[in-house]
Amino acid sequence: MGLAAVAAATFGGVLGEGLFDRLGSSWAWGDVESAEADELQSGGDDASSTLLVHGVDLDDPALARITAELAADLAGPDVTVVDPLAIPRMPDGSVPPAAERLFSADGEGFLLTATVRARDGAVDGALVDRVDARLAEAASELRALDPDATAEAGSTALLVDSIMELSQSDLARGEAIALPIALLVMLVVFGGFLAAGTPLVGALVSIVGGLGALFGFTYLLEINTTVMNVVTAVGLGLSIDYGLLIVSRFREESRHADGRSRLDVIARTADTAGRTVLYSGIVFGIAALGMLCFDAAIVRAIGLGALSVTTISILSALTLLPALLALLGSALLKPGLLTRLPGAGPVLRRFGDIAPDEGLFSRLTRRVQRHPALITLACAAVLVLLGSPVLHLRIANTSVDTLPESSTQYEFMTTLQEHFPQAADPRVVLVTESEAVLAGWADAASGLEHVVEVGELEQVNEVWRANVQVEPRTGGEVVREVREVRPDAAGWVTGADARTVDFSDTLADGVPWAVLVIALGTIVLLFLMTGSLVVPIKALVASVLSLGASLGVLVWGFQEGNFAGFMRFDPDDVLGVDVLVLLLTLVFGFGLAMDYEMFILSRITEQVERGVDDAEAIARGIQRSGRIITSAALIIIVVFAGFATGDLMVIKQLGTALAVAVLLDATLVRCLLVPAFMTWQRRIMWWAPAPLKRLHARFALRD
Repeated sequence: MGLAAVAAATFGGVLGEGLFDRLGSSWAWGDVESAEADELQSGGDDASSTLLVHGVDLDDPALARITAELAADLAGPDVTVVDPLAIPRMPDGSVPPAAERLFSADGEGFLLTATVRARDGAVDGALVDRVDARLAEAASELRALDPDATAEAGSTALLVDSIMELSQSDLARGEAIALPIALLVMLVVFGGFLAAGTPLVGALVSIVGGLGALFGFTYLLEINTTVMNVVTAVGLGLSIDYGLLIVSRFREESRHADGRSRLDVIARTADTAGRTVLYSGIVFGIAALGMLCFDAAIVRAIGLGALSVTTISILSALTLLPALLALLGSALLKPGLLTRLPGAGPVLRRFGDIAPDEGLFSRLTRRVQRHPALITLACAAVLVLLGSPVLHLRIANTSVDTLPESSTQYEFMTTLQEHFPQAADPRVVLVTESEAVLAGWADAASGLEHVVEVGELEQVNEVWRANVQVEPRTGGEVVREVREVRPDAAGWVTGADARTVDFSDTLADGVPWAVLVIALGTIVLLFLMTGSLVVPIKALVASVLSLGASLGVLVWGFQEGNFAGFMRFDPDDVLGVDVLVLLLTLVFGFGLAMDYEMFILSRITEQVERGVDDAEAIARGIQRSGRIITSAALIIIVVFAGFATGDLMVIKQLGTALAVAVLLDATLVRCLLVPAFMTWQRRIMWWAPAPLKRLHARFALRD
């Protein structure tokens, strides 16, 4: 009943508003230079909508009649309409300089604008919607008048609606791909629908609960639509991870019950796998907590969402799943109907049972242990090689730069950029309070490398501005150089590239604190779990190597365009790696890597505490955890790959980066690098200074 109530409130809404209604697309990140410059130019909170028309005869009387009727229909006390076809021409027949930006460079198009005036710092949303609807209606009339013409309505509200539709579509597509394949993998692992479906129940609860928490947060701060996709993917991945671990350990404990009751078996499962889930969740929560060290609202919102869904995933694994085990216990142990299928039955029965003492992973580990130093260095070299493209990393804001073709605003935005360069959002803009200061700054900027041209000086509201045309993919570099030659008088740099630079600089300010929180929290938890200072440092180094490699693949695939063919994007539109993707890959990739670290360490520590030789404990621990880690990793890879099929570039890049990070961590790192290094350094692996050993003896995390 509680889950149904949360789902109803989240998707059905409170007072008519659901989660999707309350999400936004704002990327505001605080009091930065570009935001201040934009505020000076905008002159307030007015909302502007535009009718774009191109490929027409501007002298066509029917065209002028439609725009005149449109202007008369929209004009009012709170709406100002500028119809360029109604502006008187100069004596020589040319367009007045002040109106040049309203006409296309080739003379075959125009922009009609309608501005809704703000009252008391806010615009009437219903009036904005009416203006957008009327512009869309006029666009349809113009396309009927000339089928070869381009006629589109565009505005911030329409762009937000388009991104929201794409976000919902990407979410539905990702889940439609991920959930069936996840179920198929778990059917192979457990051999029956009941056991395979149990983790999915936990995943459903976690996702609904996480989105419910996100819905609550929308009443406290603005939540970007991207946050919803990230929270859903994280909740799905974590919940399935934890569900696989709990159900697998329950089946293992049941096989060795020795007359114990089902409740005793469940209690033992909670003491072992439940403890691992708790520690894994805490480490992931520490990673999410690090995101609260940043000032950018979207990053904090993602951090809060991740913390919420992680907490719910832990609680679900430690409460709901044991309850389901108590209800379904005996049924979960019986071979499923699928195990009776000819051909597939023997395979499913083999995988559906508990991991044997000897198998693929223990044999692989023992081969690795023959040459641990060589394999450690070889794995590190491969990861460094994969990460080498990061040296050429360029940051970008793909939400601005790479609007997908499936967007309803795609044709409007691309036509605006191609044919109305003066009206399109420029990459770099100089803003000053006086014309003389701007003239000197423009002269200095025109001599900089990568600057193609500095546009005409123009007055906007109470300030002066000049657009700076830059060579492709050099905008960020130009922004920093232009700011270095800033005049002594007040001056600001804004534009698409300046906003990206300001966003990345804002994030960079929070990196030291985030690293401190995540690294210190991880070291403390792993030390309390293992009593070793070497193990947590090893875990951090291995994660840095694997995450660096995944970012290298991201740069190679997206920035350099090698994924363009099968991932359906134009490489010329992708200016670099999204700055938000860069941060989320490092944070969430680290959290997921620590998940697998916990799975392995819990098994190895069990063996060490039983007095097993270190090398043998490593082999047995990896054998016991290998199947679950591989299955969980495969499912998470599918989850993130499913989201990577979406249209929004930020989600496409993030899904790809995290899928690659999990793939590398579950294979190269966990199967080769970790056992090789732990074997190579087994004499010092469990070392810690004497004072810390005494501290561990007193406060250790044990069963």
